[in-house]
Amino acid sequence: MPNVVVVGTQWGDEGKGKIVDLLTRQAQMVVRYQGGNNAGHTLVVGGEKFIFHLIPSGILHPGTQCLIGNGVVLDPEVLLLEIDRLTGRGYEVGPENLRLSERTHVIMPYHQRLDVAREERKGAGKIGTTGRGIGPCYEDKVGRRGIRVADLVDPDALKAKLAEVLPEKNFYLEKFLGAQPFTLEEILPKYAEMGARLKPLVANVSVLINEAVKQGKNILFEGAQGTHLDIDHGTYPFVTSSNPVAGGVCTGAGVGPGQLHQVMGIVKAYTTRVGGGPFPTECLDAVGDHLVECGAEFGSTTGRRRRCGWLDTVVLKDAARLNGLTGLAITKLDVLTTLDPLKICVAYEVEGGLRHTMPGTIRELERCRPVFEELPGWREDLRGVRVFEELPRATKNYLKRLKELADVPIQIVSVGPDREETIVIDNPFG
Repeated sequence: MPNVVVVGTQWGDEGKGKIVDLLTRQAQMVVRYQGGNNAGHTLVVGGEKFIFHLIPSGILHPGTQCLIGNGVVLDPEVLLLEIDRLTGRGYEVGPENLRLSERTHVIMPYHQRLDVAREERKGAGKIGTTGRGIGPCYEDKVGRRGIRVADLVDPDALKAKLAEVLPEKNFYLEKFLGAQPFTLEEILPKYAEMGARLKPLVANVSVLINEAVKQGKNILFEGAQGTHLDIDHGTYPFVTSSNPVAGGVCTGAGVGPGQLHQVMGIVKAYTTRVGGGPFPTECLDAVGDHLVECGAEFGSTTGRRRRCGWLDTVVLKDAARLNGLTGLAITKLDVLTTLDPLKICVAYEVEGGLRHTMPGTIRELERCRPVFEELPGWREDLRGVRVFEELPRATKNYLKRLKELADVPIQIVSVGPDREETIVIDNPFG
């Protein structure tokens, strides 16, 4: 049976949550492999809105096992809040359908305070982090001084780890950032209590995935953010602290690359990004306002207004190469309705020449100017369409050109926010 990876092809916020929720109907297991609660997946099911920051979207499907892998950084307070909200709405959440890797690193309160204080100190040079402590937690992971879930659920280990790391964190907070320090007594009781609540969910996630592979189950892997926020391949330093690309599945979930059969890239029908960093196709005009208002482009985690612009296929083609995309899912196509003409960026002009791949440095990307193709728009309402052939001609032509430029087949088209407002052309699970 096929195993499918869902990745964002832009700067995140592409609508991965809805596509994961849709595909979960054919999956027996859904695995989150990287990122933290600096990202959010918004779903609309039967008119009811759900926002997930850590729990895989598949939790809404009975009988689906959801796993949080070791590549994630976990805020235990946020996870427990999500669990409580779901149970309060009548959904069962427990070891039967949600498991958490013992190797997952834990976001501690000093990570959040460091994150916020650093951004404040940078002033105009800030990169636009969410202040959730994601970056500082990944720093401790790489620096081999992190606290993992295995420590969180062991009060003695948690106390020893905190006693070891707090002097260094407090020195940096006080002496360099001018922020308040922490005491052991402030942190230990609260986090030991949360660890006790989470202990029944803890498991070796890699082993569970391997068992599912042997049993021939369909497995869906989902990440957070998007390709161009990848720490290695994104628009550095305006990136996240982990690897959202498909290769991150192997390290972030503990699965071999030979077990990944399909890689679906999620493409918003236009482009958005949150926070700082170059954005060649950004629209600072009425088109940008239309995309924000009609697309409800406000972050599900921060509530920040997203920057909006025309579809950028330079960004998309790089994502296709970096992830080895086998198919595309186009989201928010309905938001383009009434815009005429439509524009697609097909290349960048820089210093009198053209380039068709993303520059490796911010300085060069800032000098790039988009080269646009124009296509006719449409005025017909798309939200009731369920078959590709019934789309307006101009809509089909837009999708056809997108497919040609990306050189990747389109498998799914979303024409509205609800789960049912979707056209499935080719199901990646077969």
